[in-house]
Amino acid sequence: MALLPHHFLHSPTTVHHHHPQSPSSHLNSQLIKNPYFTLSKPSSTSSKHFYRPKTQSFAARCSSSSPSSPPPERPVANDLVELPLFPLPLVLFPGAVLPLQIFEFRYRIMMHTLLQTDLRFGVVFSDGGSVADVGCVGEVVKHERLVDDRFFLICKGQERFRVSRVLRSKPYLVAEVSWLEDRPPPRPAEGDDLEALAAEVENYMRDVIRISNRLNGKPEKEGVMDLRRNLFPTPFSFFVGSTFEGAPREQQALLELEDTSARLRRERDTLRNTLNYLTAASAVKDAFSPSNSS
Repeated sequence: MALLPHHFLHSPTTVHHHHPQSPSSHLNSQLIKNPYFTLSKPSSTSSKHFYRPKTQSFAARCSSSSPSSPPPERPVANDLVELPLFPLPLVLFPGAVLPLQIFEFRYRIMMHTLLQTDLRFGVVFSDGGSVADVGCVGEVVKHERLVDDRFFLICKGQERFRVSRVLRSKPYLVAEVSWLEDRPPPRPAEGDDLEALAAEVENYMRDVIRISNRLNGKPEKEGVMDLRRNLFPTPFSFFVGSTFEGAPREQQALLELEDTSARLRRERDTLRNTLNYLTAASAVKDAFSPSNSS
């Protein structure tokens, strides 16, 4: 994971629903503490602050059809574009919803500018000492401006990008970026069926959620959980990555991958390891439960 220099780092905002970070080596325990589906669903309200982009969003283009249908073609833009950047202690994925509170002066300035333009800015992961050079566009779909000039935002992840050149750092960070898209590997691995991989990942997610809920004393839901929600493999892989809250370095590594099959395989392995961990924890809990004591 490449990082930008330390002096471009800012940590200006409060992020709602974000938990303290832990090193990625503690991913299994973090997944237990943060079971899946902590991100809220996008709002369908049509208030005066709701922004409708001129072109169809990335998530809509990828998920409007059934998983068996071929994904629609997307125009590829190789030109560099100028984008304001917002370093945050989290990773935004395409299709994910991110609530934010903006209160620092430089980012209030940025918001005033965005409200007069296209409401898009780049979210880049900051670890406290530097910021990643691969991020995700956040598009403001709803906002509220308070009397003290703070802003509450609801953003949705769109395209990924890679920082090519920093243009300026004051009053806020602005960079030239290029769009980043998944590309098929030159030599696909044998048996790399994206639909099969996605189905395998979904099954592991179900098992992890089921055992995690059991460990946390939550009632088991009836029926089969529809985690895929008709998403194509690529947006589904982003959705799965967004659920790994509490392990931002692992999320950043997933965001930077340019191969859907590699991302799904990594998520499958992570979920399988987590499932093994949870299964062992559940066995220990059952062994020492009062009903099994003599």
